Amino acid sequence: MQEYSELLAPIRQFLHCETPESWVAKASQPKSLPILLKDHLLCELKAAQSAMFLIRKYAVDKESAQILLEWFKPYEAFAYDRIGDVYSLKDKNQISKQVLAKKPSPYSQDLIDKMVLLIKEELHHFYQVLEIMHQRNITYDGITASRYAKGLFSHMSGHEPQTLVDKLIIGAYIEARSCERFAKLAPFLDDDLANFYLSLLRSEARHYQDYLNLAQSISKIDIGERVQMFGRVEAQLISSEDADFKFHSGVPISLL
Repeated sequence: MQEYSELLAPIRQFLHCETPESWVAKASQPKSLPILLKDHLLCELKAAQSAMFLIRKYAVDKESAQILLEWFKPYEAFAYDRIGDVYSLKDKNQISKQVLAKKPSPYSQDLIDKMVLLIKEELHHFYQVLEIMHQRNITYDGITASRYAKGLFSHMSGHEPQTLVDKLIIGAYIEARSCERFAKLAPFLDDDLANFYLSLLRSEARHYQDYLNLAQSISKIDIGERVQMFGRVEAQLISSEDADFKFHSGVPISLL
């Protein structure tokens, strides 16, 4: 882990608390692996969807918005309707046409460029998790969302452009926490899974920085106060008791 210390240092400084050791203790139990992988799978899809919704709403023309929806159909069909499998999803992570900005703006193209790259990476990670589950005979049978993202979004402004800025700040916290948890959990996993989680650190670290940079480029005022507010909310969700054990859940009520 020493080689990743420089990468993780700004993330740990950005987050307002570390993952509780009780979460690590429960997550490192072999019986917790199926729920973690299933939740991780869905989290990758939701991260990609969040980026897609952002550029559909704020940055692209109508034709490009439809292209983005088509890109996601095989993944959403699998995740929500159990249509397809690891074989049918292979090589599906390709966008059919160029995604174009709907109108000139100071940030549309930058938003498109960063979010399309993020989507490609998150969908690739989705498939990697699915492959791991297939290799370990873990069936994806659906999973409910945790309180984490909903808890963050409940504090979002209802007025633009602050709504967009808040969505980007929330995205930064989700990516940063994912990165921190991959690093926390890796030493307790078997070599194959540990190496996979460590391989995700660089992209997750870059994603959180991209989200923050976009948020500041769009906001007409300094985002520092909003970043701190969401940091406190995120830390409360992570450090408080949580009956629903998931990848982004809080302190487990039971370690059993």
